[in-house]
Amino acid sequence: MRLKLQVAYIGTGFHGWQLQDGARTVQGCLEAAFCRLAGRPVRVHGAGRTDAGVHALGQVAHVDVPEAKRELPWQRALNALLPSDVSIVRLMPVSADFHARFDAVQKTYSYALWHESNWLQPQREAYVWQVGALDLDLMEQLARRLVGRRDWAAFQNQGSTVRSTVRTVWDIHRAAGYHSQESLWRFTADGFLKQMVRNLMGCLVMVGKGKLDGDQALEILARGKREYAPATAPARGLCLEQVDYGPAAGE
Repeated sequence: MRLKLQVAYIGTGFHGWQLQDGARTVQGCLEAAFCRLAGRPVRVHGAGRTDAGVHALGQVAHVDVPEAKRELPWQRALNALLPSDVSIVRLMPVSADFHARFDAVQKTYSYALWHESNWLQPQREAYVWQVGALDLDLMEQLARRLVGRRDWAAFQNQGSTVRSTVRTVWDIHRAAGYHSQESLWRFTADGFLKQMVRNLMGCLVMVGKGKLDGDQALEILARGKREYAPATAPARGLCLEQVDYGPAAGE
């Protein structure tokens, strides 16, 4: 029986999603819990590999479990075994051909910025990038210009091999944050390159600080070289909010 999971986690205490020898990872914690319940090793397949320190509200994964365990209350049992910084938000059986990664049609990440430079609310420290005052209008103007199908090689960090660096960004917009001193930026695309959202956020912040203008940012993108782009934003402000699937995947 194949199960589809929606997983939420605090990324601070993990070395990312993917299994790593000797490191605490989200995938490793999930597989350990499933192994205890299934009575055998299982592999948990995620929709994407979040980096160390990156959070999730809507990571999606799938796993195959023994048919004999069908009646097990999987969500409750898993959450009883999992550590407090990871939780199964939703769990449902799906068809055997569903794949959490390959069936995804778009993903949405958010990035939280903290705009007060003199103080930072302690409860938000692990979830925001403290950047100080920014020209949000200039950032929104560039965000609108970035939407579309492009080659995003200039905003891809090293460490992964992909067939193509072309992706379609459907939307970038600013929303209200969890505190009056925050802004929350959401990025939706058919897929993202390694640390692409963090690199986009770093570029937008440079524009907001007046250190780069929109035309220069687009010129960097057109040149297609990572070394010309601004520095990568910290991992702690990033959160995988949602992974969407089409009707063929049962949604």
